Amino acid sequence: MTINSLTIILSVYFFVINIAAAIMTVVDKRRAVNDKWRISEKALLLIGFFGGAAGEYLTMKKIHHKTKHGKFMIGLPLEIMMHVVIIALIIAKAAN
Repeated sequence: MTINSLTIILSVYFFVINIAAAIMTVVDKRRAVNDKWRISEKALLLIGFFGGAAGEYLTMKKIHHKTKHGKFMIGLPLEIMMHVVIIALIIAKAAN
């Protein structure tokens, strides 16, 4: 696999998962406001772990959702850093 195709695949993956994470965050906020069934914190953290942390974190900050929960406000930035390291390692390995 070439570095260009790998970059495209990673870019599409992270774009899609971050959009999904942002949508889940907005849906959970709306459900919270309307006192309806909520998306579990575990599901929100998992989508962040699998690549949606940046979109989820930015959305949470923008709509003021779960901003007082340490596991999100500390955990998601840690996941973002983990994603950056993993992506850098994958690209570096592909470049060799």
